Amino acid sequence: MILIGENINATNKEVAGAIAQRDEKFFIDLATAQTEAGADFIDVNAGSGHGPKQEGIAAMEWLVETVQKATDMPLTIDSDDPAIISAALNKYRGEKVIINSVTAEPARLESIGPLAAERQAWLIALAMDAEGIPASVGKRLDACDSIMTYLTGLGMAAEQILFDPLVLPIAVDTTQGLVTLQTIAQIKSRYPQAKTTLGLSNASYGLPMRGVINRALLLIAMYLGLDSVILDPLDTKLMAHIKAAQVVLGRDTFCKNYLKDYRKGRLME
Repeated sequence: MILIGENINATNKEVAGAIAQRDEKFFIDLATAQTEAGADFIDVNAGSGHGPKQEGIAAMEWLVETVQKATDMPLTIDSDDPAIISAALNKYRGEKVIINSVTAEPARLESIGPLAAERQAWLIALAMDAEGIPASVGKRLDACDSIMTYLTGLGMAAEQILFDPLVLPIAVDTTQGLVTLQTIAQIKSRYPQAKTTLGLSNASYGLPMRGVINRALLLIAMYLGLDSVILDPLDTKLMAHIKAAQVVLGRDTFCKNYLKDYRKGRLME
């Protein structure tokens, strides 16, 4: 299971303020904490990309350089603006990298896809098109088909693609958790070499005890073959559930990782 730390994201007001203030210590501490908690990748998002172009580029360049001072963990470059992604990749010194994200919308696919192909990056592909997030499994798979066809046409391997089936707030539509899970199962069947990932937080929006909903969704998704998750690695209960699920699913030989995390005090009931 690939764990992508989500905490350095400008949609969070505190993070956005720290970016504006160029608070280096804030991001060094946050990147270090996520690394020590067990994140395999650190997501970096400096903003929506809808403001002045040069400001967005400068913020992302600074953020990538700052986070790399704190950790050698590979990064996930998170933006919907190809210019910002390109600038971040130029500042990034690591070999392994994830770009987050692309959709089946032609303009995004044709601008971000070539960046991933040229860099040989992994690419998170959202199961949506120009009309937004489809309500049905079939329409989400149609979007995945379009993305796969285009990216492999650029020379990318299926293994480089991380399909995100997407999840809508379950409080608004209680069928959407099942739609997400069924989409994961269908993607794994249709594209066995591709990877899957999932952003958990939207599922529980509007509900109390959001962590309980997130953990329930994640555990079922892991059983269905989920390869990666975008999460808060500082959520110790969530991390403990992931480690335990790896044991139960036979993915942790001799329980080595579980026991190592237990000895380091990382597990919480």
